[in-house]
Amino acid sequence: MNKKVYILAIAAFVVGTVELILGGILDLIAADLHLTLTEAGHFISMFSLVYAISAPVLLNLTAKYERKQVYMWTLAVFFISNIISGFSHSFGMLMLGRVIGAASGSLIFVLSLVLAARMVEPAYKGRAVGMIAIGGSASLIVGVPLGIFIGNLAGWREVFLFIAVLTGVVILTVGLTMGRMQPVPVVPLKMQLSALLNRKMAAIHLTTLLVLAGSLTLYAYFTPFLQEALGATSTMVAFIYVMYGIAAVAGGGLGGFLSDKLHPAKAIVIVLAMFMLSMAAVPLGVKLPLALCLGLLGIWGALSWMVTPVQNSLIIHLAPNTYETLISTNSGMAHAGIALGTYIGGVVISQSSVIHTGWVGSFLILLGLITSLYAISRKDQAVQAAS
Repeated sequence: MNKKVYILAIAAFVVGTVELILGGILDLIAADLHLTLTEAGHFISMFSLVYAISAPVLLNLTAKYERKQVYMWTLAVFFISNIISGFSHSFGMLMLGRVIGAASGSLIFVLSLVLAARMVEPAYKGRAVGMIAIGGSASLIVGVPLGIFIGNLAGWREVFLFIAVLTGVVILTVGLTMGRMQPVPVVPLKMQLSALLNRKMAAIHLTTLLVLAGSLTLYAYFTPFLQEALGATSTMVAFIYVMYGIAAVAGGGLGGFLSDKLHPAKAIVIVLAMFMLSMAAVPLGVKLPLALCLGLLGIWGALSWMVTPVQNSLIIHLAPNTYETLISTNSGMAHAGIALGTYIGGVVISQSSVIHTGWVGSFLILLGLITSLYAISRKDQAVQAAS
């Protein structure tokens, strides 16, 4: 596999850290800015909403420009967004930093996905996409736990300044090692819309929305969940994030491998069914011995990160001429799902307990499994004709 894919995965790692770190330091931000956990959760939901809208729009606006140049400029904007967040002293200023970071981060991640698929032979497309997912999930192993440590040691603002430094390193690495890459011919908007509005593809996008919403119903409030369910200290929370991150990296790689070895349609059904069951078991698992509970959380983490590479491989398989746009819109749906799941999780917490978020999330994943079964039962020719 082309080694330049790993560079793209590094960029995905940094974007993933900015996106996921809020779940680990949400309590620190809430306390410092005098917000409730539900109010602080708006930083996650707004990031995801902006990400959802920005991904397809920015990809199309920049479609005619040389890709390395677009990549570098977008990384620079992402760097500035973290500086803003790092110097924030109000809800509004931090929200501004998150909004700019979401818009620029969405383009960085989507470009990483589509460029990785272009860099490799067809037999390795699933694994290339999976490598980008590994980059994002690696932030759970290194970025998020380190961010939690820095947040507890120095403060949550220093977390964003640290990420700004990492972004600077990525800019330098991309500038020195990545070659110029010309854009592919722009697909007419009519063809893009035709593929997107196809019933099969619409169902795939709806699956992504529901599954990510289900996952984030719990994950957005993972730290409060661990504190209430397990009585976890900050050190234990950081350890569990590392464990979860290792499982997520394994899941991202396994998802890409399954997509190459099995038909992506078969792989997604298997993954979603297992993911739904694991999430439903998490609220019950907190009553198990600690080792078994952590094992269950690891399985849940691996399955949650297997979904994205399998879904994107399915899109590439079904729509080879329009997959760049469809991956960007699918990424947008994923982040709309993150925003929805964060909101639903907040409602569950305010009305009952954070412990119950796992059951609500598993129901949303069940709905996603149903829409996925609908999608794969449609004939492939419909999407290919639209492409």
